[in-house]
Order: sequence, then C-alpha cells, then structure tokens
Amino acid sequence: MGDIVVLVKPALNPDMVRTKPDGSIDIDAIPLKLDDIDANALELAKQLKSALGGKVVAVLLHKWGSPARRNRDLRMVTQEALARGADEAILVSDEKLADGDQIVTSQVLAEVIKKYVPEYSLVLVAEASIDQTTGQIAGRIAAKLGVPFISYARKVEVADGKVKVERDVEDHIQVLEAPLPAVISVTQEINEPRPPTLIQIRRAAKKPQKKLTASDLGITPQPKKEVVQYRILTVTRKQIIIEGDTLEEIAEKLIQALEKEGVI
Repeated sequence: MGDIVVLVKPALNPDMVRTKPDGSIDIDAIPLKLDDIDANALELAKQLKSALGGKVVAVLLHKWGSPARRNRDLRMVTQEALARGADEAILVSDEKLADGDQIVTSQVLAEVIKKYVPEYSLVLVAEASIDQTTGQIAGRIAAKLGVPFISYARKVEVADGKVKVERDVEDHIQVLEAPLPAVISVTQEINEPRPPTLIQIRRAAKKPQKKLTASDLGITPQPKKEVVQYRILTVTRKQIIIEGDTLEEIAEKLIQALEKEGVI
C-alpha cells in the first residue's frame, strides 16, 4: 500500500554528558547516538513492511551543533538505522536548522515526507526522545500532514487500509482504529529490538542515502523560542544530623528542622 517512514533522531547521549567549568553543558562534547525508542520504531517497521508492501525510509534531522563537527556521529547513526532495517535514509543537516525548537523540527520533517516520501502509509515516531522528551513532534507532524495521529502505541496491526493500535493510557489499555496514512508514536514496550547482524551492518553501507539542507526543502526556519544555555542541575545536601534519646524527641527535632527550612 505504501512506504513506512521512521523518524530517527541523532540524540545526545545522556550517559556521556560533558560540562564546562562554569557549569553549563558542553553540547559539542557530548556524542550523538540513535535515540533508544527509535530502535523500537525501526523494529516495528520491519514487522509491518510485508503487510504494507513498500519500503522503510529513515528520516533524520541533525539539530545539535555544527554539522561539520558532527559528521562522524551522523554517519554512524545513519548507518545504524539502515542496519536495523531501513531500506534508505534521508538526513537533513544544516547550520540554519541546528538548535531548532519543536516547531522548526516538525516543519522540516513534515516537508521531507511530503517531498521525498509522498507515497507513505505510516509514519512511526518515538513517544519522546531521550535528550529532550517533549513528546510533541509526532502530533505536530500529523497536524501538518493532515492525517490521523495515535500516541503511546504498544501494539500495531495494519489490514484493509486501516491501522489498529493498542495504546497505554495510564492504568488501562485503549484500542483505536484509524484509516491510513497515519502517524503513530510508539513506546519501548512495543517490542524488543534485535541488534543488527554483521551482514546487516555490511549491507547498510550500500543502501541509498540522501542528504538535504534547508534550501532543498525551501524552508526558512523561524523558531518560537531561544535557548540561552543548558545547565546541569546541581543538588547539595544540608547534611543535618538529628540526635535524641527517644524517637519522639528525634521526630520533634526533625519537624523543627523542616519548619526552619520552609518545607512544612
């Protein structure tokens, strides 16, 4: 019926955060990695590919710092997406788009889909990224494409031009159905991504890759917010020791200490 688009984010690795002497986060020193839940989306795309009959297209947008300095990281993330099941990859990388907000990001990604993957049936997106976790991108893209959107999918089936989704809603499960094409955001619980084999990694290098800039898309980014600085939240403990001869005395001193700190 159509292609499957998987949005893949070259995300900041939260396990390798680097800071500057003034306490601000050194974005350029933090390596990029394929966003964790994007691996689940790619695994799902492989499972649905035969039912939809098209190809799997990974669409990536670089947004952290200078593309020239991130070339190696971007190449590795793209190769991993291809090794995990994408048939081709489209990377958007441009100084003008770096550090863009959710409005710019969704505008760019929606434009890529319209121009370069017009015959799509599904757009699969992680429920949130590991570095910003706004959870806004999938819904914004669906609105720009004018198609149905279902979030927090834990199971997805496609048949007869429709998608059927089980989604997490806190303490219960909803079952929803929508016509294709549609945008679906997935959770980590949807599957267990399989690591790519050596053969898949070697084949990835031969798969089609396209690199785009803002001018290729005809976009002049106009972000609605400006990031002044990213900083590490530091927490210091009071290290107050409360002593007493009885539990009642200790409890009373604890209450007095909390009242003094304005906690109660």
